[in-house]
Amino acid sequence: MAYFHLKLVPPRPSFPHDATEEEMAAMQQHAAYWREHANAGTAIVVGPVFAPGGAFGVAIVDVEHADAAKSLGDADPVLLAGLGFRIEISPMPSLILRSSVAGIPSNS
Repeated sequence: MAYFHLKLVPPRPSFPHDATEEEMAAMQQHAAYWREHANAGTAIVVGPVFAPGGAFGVAIVDVEHADAAKSLGDADPVLLAGLGFRIEISPMPSLILRSSVAGIPSNS
């Protein structure tokens, strides 16, 4: 398996503070999509980042190869909605996880 960082870049720096109803509906579909991948074990962590230069989304995924990471990103409903979002994908050669996240009981 391989790890990849997916960054969801919104259509403007002021998003989500000025999101339209259409954008928020697409974001709800986006959240449901990534929740499914988290439940399946493909997505390790997914969530918004409120950085000084503007918010963006982040997902760390565990997939076979870069093409699989690209396929996950390309199938995101918020991208398919054609609202100006884009995704950037970067490989991650390794991860360090706290033991409870890695599935190792904290008392072992």
